[in-house]
This record gives sequence, C-alpha cells and structure tokens, in this order.
Amino acid sequence: MRKVKVTTSKEGLGEKERATVVELPRKSKSISIASHMEEIIAALGEDPQRDGLIRTPQRVEKALHFLTSGYTADIGEIVNGALFDVKYDEVVIVRDIEFFSMCEHHMLPFFGKIHVAYLPDEKVIGLSKIPRIVDVFARRLQIQERLTQQIAETIQELLNPRGVGVICEARHFCMMMRGVEKQHSGAITSAMLGAFRDDKETRHELLSLVGQRSTAL
Repeated sequence: MRKVKVTTSKEGLGEKERATVVELPRKSKSISIASHMEEIIAALGEDPQRDGLIRTPQRVEKALHFLTSGYTADIGEIVNGALFDVKYDEVVIVRDIEFFSMCEHHMLPFFGKIHVAYLPDEKVIGLSKIPRIVDVFARRLQIQERLTQQIAETIQELLNPRGVGVICEARHFCMMMRGVEKQHSGAITSAMLGAFRDDKETRHELLSLVGQRSTAL
C-alpha cells in the first residue's frame, strides 16, 4: 500500500480539512492486463484469434483502467479550491447523481443514483464538484455500503458541515445476470453524519426532499 496526501483546499480550512491521508493500493507497472486476457478468453472456450476478439484484450485493459480510475484521482485537484464562505444554514441537496461502479466480489457492474445532502456551517462547495466526488469512489472495485460511506466522509472532511446525508439506490448485475437472477430488485443504502444522524426531524426533512419528484427539473 502507498500513502497519498490529498490536498482538499489551498487555504481557509483547519489542518484536518486541508489534508487527508488516503491508503491506495499500488498499481503495478509491470503487469499488463491485456497480456493475460488471451488466456482467459481461451479458458472460456473461445478462439482468441477470431476476428472479433483479436483486439479485445487491449480494449478490456483500457476499459478496466477507466472503470478503476478512482484509485488515482486526486480530490484536491477535483475540488480545485471551489469551497466558498457563504452564510447559508439550510440543507443543500444534489439529487439523482447517476453512477456506475463494479462489484468487488464478481467484478460485474452495479449502477443507480446517489443523493448527497449537507447542512453548511460557514462553507459551501461548488455543486458540480459533488458528482465528481461520487465518480472518484464509484470508479473503484466497490460494495454499495462502502461507496455510500466514503462519499459522506469525504464531504464531511472537506466542509466540516453540521451534517451530511448520502443515499444510494442501485441495481446489481451480480443479482440480475447470475445467482438469484432477479431483474427488478434493488438496494438502498444510506450514510448519515452529524445532524442528519442525531436529529430525527432533520433526517425526515432530507428523506422527504429526496423522495419528491419535480416535473420542473
């Protein structure tokens, strides 16, 4: 494992919010995914030299590097100082953030929508940064529960708000394509920090706002 110091803002935050040490796995420069894919294709009973499969190992490697690009993403570069001093103390919600991730158990996709909310305490973040933060953690080998928690903890570390709430609704190909083969089942997970965890009325307000569907949007 290697330690990466992630800078979250250039100024205006405390020591804890300025830098977070994140443990990331090392990516081996000597291992080529493509070099092993031909053997895997053959083991599945296919001809790796067939016209449609000749370039498949390289395509798979490129796709996997993109789908796991969250391991090398820098939160500081993504936020890029977009933290602002604003006197606003009501809930901020970015709803229906689409995401795609890969189950770490079977390396099959799971996908859905994530809703991120926070109660500011002196600082707000540029709204476009929240979906980008979601992508950082979605583009890793994941489980839905960890994905939800990591997003909430990152928003908490960046802003030190009075509360953070993250709700994730997802469907899993490991349930749809194999195993129980249930096509219409889904999973909902949540991570509540601060006021959203401790205050029942605040939590109910969040759940009500997330549940609303406006035709104006």
